[in-house]
Amino acid sequence: MRLPTLAFAVATALIGTAHAADTSQLVQGELPQVTAWRRDIHQHPELSNRETRTAALVAAQLKKLGLDVHTGIAHTGVVGILKGGKPGPKLAIRADMDALPVTEEVDLPFASKAKGEYRGKPTGVMHACGHDAHTAMLLGLATILAGMKQDLPGEVMFVFQPAEEGAPPGEEGGASLMLKEGVFRDFKPDAMFGMHVVSALNTGTVGVRPGPTMAGSDWFKLVVHGRQTHGAMPWNGVDPIVTSAQIINDAQTIVSRRLNIGELPAVLSFGIIEGGARYNIVPDQVEMQGTLRTFDPAMRQQAIDGLKGIAEHVAAANGATVDMQIPVGDSNPVLVNDPALAGRVRASIAKAIGNSHVIEAKPWMASEDFAYFAQEVPSVYFFVGSTPLGQDASKAPANHSPKFFMDEGALTIGMESMLQATLDYLNGVKS
Repeated sequence: MRLPTLAFAVATALIGTAHAADTSQLVQGELPQVTAWRRDIHQHPELSNRETRTAALVAAQLKKLGLDVHTGIAHTGVVGILKGGKPGPKLAIRADMDALPVTEEVDLPFASKAKGEYRGKPTGVMHACGHDAHTAMLLGLATILAGMKQDLPGEVMFVFQPAEEGAPPGEEGGASLMLKEGVFRDFKPDAMFGMHVVSALNTGTVGVRPGPTMAGSDWFKLVVHGRQTHGAMPWNGVDPIVTSAQIINDAQTIVSRRLNIGELPAVLSFGIIEGGARYNIVPDQVEMQGTLRTFDPAMRQQAIDGLKGIAEHVAAANGATVDMQIPVGDSNPVLVNDPALAGRVRASIAKAIGNSHVIEAKPWMASEDFAYFAQEVPSVYFFVGSTPLGQDASKAPANHSPKFFMDEGALTIGMESMLQATLDYLNGVKS
């Protein structure tokens, strides 16, 4: 596959030099198609492990480009491998494809009307985290790089990952399953890149951070068992609601009083409390679920031990018992950017969009299963601003909100940043 004559001439000229003006021209050439892909995927979102339509679109485009394409990895994952015409390093670039069980509240001509099922309940489905943009941008990058294949040094693996938001209950998925199924068995990259659009930054700004960048996350579940009784005679039973309330309150002291958050941040939050069926009946049990976010293994274990101790002793003090799953299933590790590689990537992005537009990102308490890839190979994950200029990004609806809005100018910035970083890496540019 060849780019149109002018674009191919630009691509050939920049091999080995990777000038920002040239990469910008290449991105602009693909931007209409990338925008169309993004809007199409946004309008047809699919939940984790159910990304069949999106995977088919991706696979068809990669095959059209002449890449070596592998499908059905971790259920719906797609991988395309591009072999350049010259020797060089192996690089992997990842995009995630899944959407969230969120009903869209943004007035767009391509807004999602999709419906799905989550935890046994009907739900709207929305790309409320920008994965539609990630997928579209990586398809655009694959198209550009395939067009310069003959003169490209090294090899590039394009990883389109399902289930970044977590597999449905009872299923496996995401980066950990891709690795388990051997995504790096025959192609072990020397490095890996990824990016995420974020509403916390304005369009035109990119954040990069060396070292620990996104928190490790643990999902926990506690089930408090009491004894059912009439609400008018609580002394005849054991109240799991009161017990659960005490556990929740005492658990707040773990971060505020037990962990040294002056060194690294940590968060413990409850997100689900379910118990009871009638206003005047004390139920038999209450189920609570939540998340723990940490950047340090020792602090993580300290928090887990603290939560177990509080739950057990508070339950016993109230005459109840508690079943604990801490954690439930796999936990996302801390996402750690390779420091040396992060410096190189930051320099490349500065070359592409200007040094004043690149900042050092703060540690983000959100988690990312890209961290599994980063445990296997030196990696860099960076953040692309998506809130329109002139709007206060600190007040913009956050990723995962039904009102999450992505300024499509982020597509240009993200692609230019990733293309520059890719070409510089393949050509051995150090700064």
